[in-house]
Amino acid sequence: MVDVSSKPDTQRQAIAKGTVSMKPATLALIKQGKTKKGEVLVTARLAGIMAAKKTPELIPLCHPILIDEVKVEFKLDEKNSAIEITSTAKSTGKTGVEMEAMTAAAVAALTIYDMVKGVDRGMKIANIRLVEKSGGKSGKITLE
Repeated sequence: MVDVSSKPDTQRQAIAKGTVSMKPATLALIKQGKTKKGEVLVTARLAGIMAAKKTPELIPLCHPILIDEVKVEFKLDEKNSAIEITSTAKSTGKTGVEMEAMTAAAVAALTIYDMVKGVDRGMKIANIRLVEKSGGKSGKITLE
């Protein structure tokens, strides 16, 4: 792991996004809450938050950090039959929370897939990416 002991603590935030594309009928089931496994978005939100907290256990050399806040939000895109996931992670510390935000988005997407794969095997998880980060020496970086 990289030695961050000499770095000052700063407030840090990272925002990540990802998309799950599916059939219109699958999106309608999710929206209506009528899937066999239950409330898809509620479950995916919890899975994303839990995943952010487990990031250093999943990604080698990722620092374990105290996370101040994790949010996972969903936007239903009926025109494109997709769900856009936005995750935000915040921390005060010596290293950033980009990996935690991207892990939250990825696991939320995987959870959506898992919960409705029985009705739509053709779903696609795409474009997991960092869109913004702030804090530390580099300050604020906006990628989208």
